[in-house]
Amino acid sequence: MTIATYSQLQTSIEDFLERADLTARVPDFITMAEAKFNRVLFVPQMEGRSVTSIDTTSTDPEFISLPVDFQSMERLRLSSVTGKPVLEYRSGKQVDEYRTMIDNVTGQPRFFTVMGTELELCPTPVSNYVLEMFYRKTVPPLASNSTNWLLLLAPDVYMYGSLVEAAPFMGEDPRIALWQGAFDKAIAELNGLGIASEGDAKPIRAAAGAR
Repeated sequence: MTIATYSQLQTSIEDFLERADLTARVPDFITMAEAKFNRVLFVPQMEGRSVTSIDTTSTDPEFISLPVDFQSMERLRLSSVTGKPVLEYRSGKQVDEYRTMIDNVTGQPRFFTVMGTELELCPTPVSNYVLEMFYRKTVPPLASNSTNWLLLLAPDVYMYGSLVEAAPFMGEDPRIALWQGAFDKAIAELNGLGIASEGDAKPIRAAAGAR
């Protein structure tokens, strides 16, 4: 059976479980599996890019909303500035200390910190810079998407991951160990593909005469 959509995945999980009393819980098993994917899966498809412009006319231009699928920052740069300088990460305490040291004057941002669902820049931007962020993003949840890249790439990860989440309701079912092993293997293989892709990258060397 093809497993390429949320509904097809639910049907397959129900068939594997062979437990009509757990049918209503299948969406929850999938949601919990996705939470685990976001913690243990590291592949290029989970790397995102977002571009936004700073609005210095706003009340707090130093605060920028993060993408809804944001998980962690990889790098942040000012793409509208020559050379596209990369901002350095600092803790919230360090940002506050730096603001105090410079009397909180505005300027070109040099540092950033992450606070909840927002990005804080320091110094407070003096101009409407364009920010380009590269970040680790979450897997698009199937509860609000009919399909996503992970289901199409590796339906076995979704299948076995969801079945494992059903374990607390399965008693001493001997299939649980098989499902766990299949899930661990699928995750390891996917992560291995990501590592192999990065390993193919070659060092960048400037061409003769380039500066």
